Amino acid sequence: MIILILPDTTPDMTLLERAQQGDREAQRAIYNRYFEPIYQFVRLRLEDREQARDITADVFLDFFVSLRRGRPPRKNLRAWLFRVARHKIYDHYGARQRLATTSLEEWMPSDMADNPETQAMQAHRLERVRRALQQLSEDQQEVLVLRFGQGLSLQETADLMDKSVSAVKSLQFRATAALRRVLGEEGT
Repeated sequence: MIILILPDTTPDMTLLERAQQGDREAQRAIYNRYFEPIYQFVRLRLEDREQARDITADVFLDFFVSLRRGRPPRKNLRAWLFRVARHKIYDHYGARQRLATTSLEEWMPSDMADNPETQAMQAHRLERVRRALQQLSEDQQEVLVLRFGQGLSLQETADLMDKSVSAVKSLQFRATAALRRVLGEEGT
């Protein structure tokens, strides 16, 4: 299981400024810092690992092209990268693509992965969460993945989803309430 700990975004603006000036080391640092989180986000939407890698590579290609053309992200590098990834997924499959819940285990933390009893219990929990998530709306699924799976801030999630912070808060509240309700109906 993969647990993502995203970097503080303050150094990102310094890296971005250096990357804009053609500093290859800064560009490499941005790529290394964000490839895995972007890949995990894309992978949650796609069943095919190779397609997820290709789309993630396209996100960074767009980033490097935007640097070269003098149109880099202005406010938040991380949100910009996730927003590009989201648009690439929509371009590839359309906006109505449901969350690929078969890959949830890739962003849910693991505890004692070598213990067979723990693995069986975790598989059971994951299946219940998959069923519950499938009952949520597309926006509710996405806000939960971005906020809790990827660790994005409210502002970053709002920027990425083209919504206001208050709309994201409301959506997150409704999504967690719906998830609690669905899981409660299953006997949690």
